[in-house]
Parts: sequence; structure tokens; C-alpha cells
Amino acid sequence: MKVTVLGGGHGCFAAVADLFEKGLEVRWWRRDRDALDALAEQGQLTVRDFQGERHIPLVAAGQSDAAKGPLGTTDERRVVMVSDLAQAIEDAQLIVIPLPSTSHAALAQQLAVLLRDDQVVFLPPGTFGSFLFATAMREVGNKTQVAFAETGTLPYLARKHGAARVTVSVYATRLPTGVFPAALSSKAFPILQRAYPSVEPIEDALSGALMNAGPVIHPPLIMMNAAPLEHFEAWDIHNEGTQPSVRSVTNALDAERIAVREAIGYAAPHFPLADHYALDGDEWMYGRGAHGKLTDSGDWREKIDLHTHRYMVEDTRLALSLIVSVGRWAGVRTPVAEGLLSIASAICGRDLYAEGRTLESLGIASLSRDAMHTLLHAGLSA
Repeated sequence: MKVTVLGGGHGCFAAVADLFEKGLEVRWWRRDRDALDALAEQGQLTVRDFQGERHIPLVAAGQSDAAKGPLGTTDERRVVMVSDLAQAIEDAQLIVIPLPSTSHAALAQQLAVLLRDDQVVFLPPGTFGSFLFATAMREVGNKTQVAFAETGTLPYLARKHGAARVTVSVYATRLPTGVFPAALSSKAFPILQRAYPSVEPIEDALSGALMNAGPVIHPPLIMMNAAPLEHFEAWDIHNEGTQPSVRSVTNALDAERIAVREAIGYAAPHFPLADHYALDGDEWMYGRGAHGKLTDSGDWREKIDLHTHRYMVEDTRLALSLIVSVGRWAGVRTPVAEGLLSIASAICGRDLYAEGRTLESLGIASLSRDAMHTLLHAGLSA
């Protein structure tokens, strides 16, 4: 199966290595041409995880297949690095976009005219980006049948170390995933599960968006650790920053997310974040003991700028706003989520909800429940 990975973030590096090692034919596109050329020149991506350290062979598109890379033989498979977006996705069955949702608006415009029938676009996680990408296609008159899928988290807890090295601390074991439009689910899931066997089908893309763990775990951690984040050179919000008071707020926030899901009619399991911290009981998206592996790695001891970090501009501004917005549409109060958004807005000096990815900003806040169900199932052609 032909797969294209778009982007150069932590999750993108991990996805390239993971999908290649699963035996898939992988192309890799990056917007940063200089970074792409540097990687291609180096000829390999180094990945380290619980299995040890390996090297993933890379080659620039158009380079002679007979050219020997740093790893030896002329007939070994390689990840093909592509600078042209149209070339990168032209024959891909699956397009994986493990990028922050802050990148979606611009990328949706670029992809809108390029996507074709029967392709599957995977947004892990999506923050209801599936609707954004589908809307961009409609606006340019692209009427092909493309399935957009989104899940609750990245398939990896990963960190880059330098220009050509990534460490993967944990791989996802369960990925609850919804498709937009849901009518294309039966076509999309066999493709998704070939690349990610951990994908578990759920109702639709909005259900997938409301599985997003980022807006539940990160806003309380950064807001309640604001002082040490600003004072110390580096601070691990997942280690010493995760204390009982923070967990209490996280639990209350997650209860609001679950209440919103239940009010819409989405079925359990809702993947409560408390399972991420538990050593027994129901297995969460990253399996049992994942929090300990994350903190043991030391990769999340970092400097976080509260004005620019993705935990604020993505997980709070875009994703937490979505939970509040859907709650208002469904008639569910979300006081903890709204309070965190108010504090975040005060820190940043601007109204983050007004900038958020909300049903209002997407133009669908006035839909009835029946009309929303029809939209999620049939798509924008309905």
C-alpha cells in the first residue's frame, strides 16, 4: 500500500519510520525544502524505541534507484522524499497528517484541488479538521469522494533529537477513529487499519474530535504550572507538574468532555483520561503504564512559552474551544473548560474562544440535531 506522510514534526518523523517498518511504500513531503534536502542528503532517519536503534533509508525523488545510500545495497526499500505536494500524494491510498491542527487551514487549501476519489486522509488527532479539509474541497469544486478520518491522539509519544533522529517512547495501542463523511467508513477503515491496526471504528468524525486528549490534559497542566514554566529554564509538566490538584481539574474537565459526548448520543467507551494514569483497568490509547514511560524518558522536560507553544495555540485555543462550542450546541455546561479558556485568554491578552475552531467559526452552529447527523453521515454534498 502506498502511504504519504505530510510534515516534519515529532509525529511525522515517527510515522515515517513506523509505516516504513510495517512494509508500506512511504513518501515523505515537507514544506521546509531545506530541511527535506538535508535529510535526503544524509540518507537516513535514525529511530530509537523499546526495540533499540535502527536506521530508515531515505532517498530524494528522482534520484537513481541504483544509487547506493549509506546503508548498502541497491535493492533495499527506501522512503522517498518529495518536495512537490502534488507528486507526493498523486497515487497515495492513505495520506497521514500527524501535524498540529494549527497547520490545517493552510494545508487544506493546498490539498483541496489535489485529492482524488478513494483516498483516505488521516488526521491524528484532528480537532474536527476533517470538516475543514472537506469544506476546502467543496470551495474549489472538487467533488471527489475522499474520506477524512480523525482520532484521539498521535499514534506515538515521540520527540525529535536533531535533524534526523527521533525517539519513540510509546506506541498507541488503541486509536478510536471516526470518518467524515461517515458513509465512507466501510471503505476507509480497511485502509486505515492496514497502516494502523490499533484503529478502532467509532460513529463519525465529530465523535473522533471529542476523543482528543490534548485539550483535556494540556490546558490544566500549562495553566496550573504557569509560574514554574516561566521561572525555570525547563520544567516537566508531566512529571513534577502533575500533582493531585492538577489531576482533580483534569478529571473534572474530562467529565465535561464525556458529558458532551453522551448528550450527543455517542456511545462508550469514552476513553477517560484517568485510564492513562492507571496501571490496571481499561486500557487507554497508549496502553497501561504509558505515563511512567513518558516521564522516565525525560523528553518532555522543556521550555514552554505560554504565548506560542502548541499546548496553548492548538490544544487550548482550537481544541478546548471546540469542546465548549459543542457543549453549548448540545445544551451541556462546561464551566471548567470555559474557566481555563478565560485564564488562557488573560495570559495571552486576547479572546482565544473567538479565535477557536468552534461550530460558530465553521458555520454549522445553527444546525438542528437531525441536520448535524445528516452532515456527519453524508458529508457536504447532502
